[in-house]
Amino acid sequence: MDLDLNAPHSMGTTIIGVTYDGGVVLGADSRTSTGMYVANRASDKITQLTDNVYICRSGSAADSQVISDYVRYFLHQHTIQLGQPATVKVAANLVRLLSYQNKNMLQMGVIIGGWDKYEGGQIFSVPLGGTILKQPFAIGGSGSSYLYGFFDQAWKEGMSKDEAEKLVVKAVSLAIARDGASGGVVRTVIINADGVTKNFYSGDSLPLWHEELEPQNSLLDILSSSSPEPMST
Repeated sequence: MDLDLNAPHSMGTTIIGVTYDGGVVLGADSRTSTGMYVANRASDKITQLTDNVYICRSGSAADSQVISDYVRYFLHQHTIQLGQPATVKVAANLVRLLSYQNKNMLQMGVIIGGWDKYEGGQIFSVPLGGTILKQPFAIGGSGSSYLYGFFDQAWKEGMSKDEAEKLVVKAVSLAIARDGASGGVVRTVIINADGVTKNFYSGDSLPLWHEELEPQNSLLDILSSSSPEPMST
């Protein structure tokens, strides 16, 4: 089997952004893959753009990182010129502009989330190709295919902060259970008028879903725990 170790680093990912009554919650898994090889099992896919705006990255790790770096630089200049923090809409449209102008060279989809004093918590999705969508919630990455029906049923307006974070963690754990390119830990970022809160949920603390195996430290643990019964004659 060819693992294709020279393949580009790809975050075949699950990323989520959810608005709630007072702010937003962003969430992501932590698996970065190179072909069929897991290059990093604890990567951080939620990147800071400004004090009040973060971006969830999926697709090519290199593409999404360089766009995030450019946007962070431009927003820093923008903040100095205006003398006040950039709004979420400005940050999202800057991502959209760079994505659309370079759409033939980029393979990435992102979710921008943040809070500002003008419009409160906002979520913007910029998928492959560089369009922009303002949504009450957004999902992206390879794991999102398994979550559309779940979010249609589970998301509701006016959620509390705790409800929104529990929804995000549950959704990422569901995607991890089904999507081979998603895995590792779950990271969340909560952004509201009080600032930013980052939370971390290890893989062995996540709920197990249908036919999922208990987490093990090594293959030896799996083999020792499955002691077969002797054959009956």
